[in-house]
Amino acid sequence: MRMTTTCEMTTMVDNQSENESQAATELTRQAVGRYAAAWLASDRPALAACYHDDFTLHYFGRNPLAGKHRGKVVALSILAEVSRRTKRRLLAIIDIMAGPERGALLVRERFERDDRTAEVERLLVYAVRDGLLRECWVYDQDQALVDAFLS
Repeated sequence: MRMTTTCEMTTMVDNQSENESQAATELTRQAVGRYAAAWLASDRPALAACYHDDFTLHYFGRNPLAGKHRGKVVALSILAEVSRRTKRRLLAIIDIMAGPERGALLVRERFERDDRTAEVERLLVYAVRDGLLRECWVYDQDQALVDAFLS
């Protein structure tokens, strides 16, 4: 009978941790990828289906819509108001990123309001639970510009 050494046991634990990390990363990638595909297709029902019922939106800045918005219905109403105020349009998904704890989309959007038009890059960082987007932090390339459009 062969004895397993401490070094071999550590390697087995490391391999198990690595496999779990890779599996978690893949689940995150799938959830964020579904969302990206729905957004590119302008498929609003599919977009809404990507959000967890306990979704929380963290919207930064110094504008009336900034803050922490809890619950899918509340968050979707804030996103609808952002769209109403900015006539936002997705121009491109530049990159899709995923790790075991977070996923992200780097996107380019066009905002229009009154006689102003601007393109802005935004980083949307997501936490995923149960295969759905559970939380989002929105980081804007030019926060002052976004604040001006939302105020």
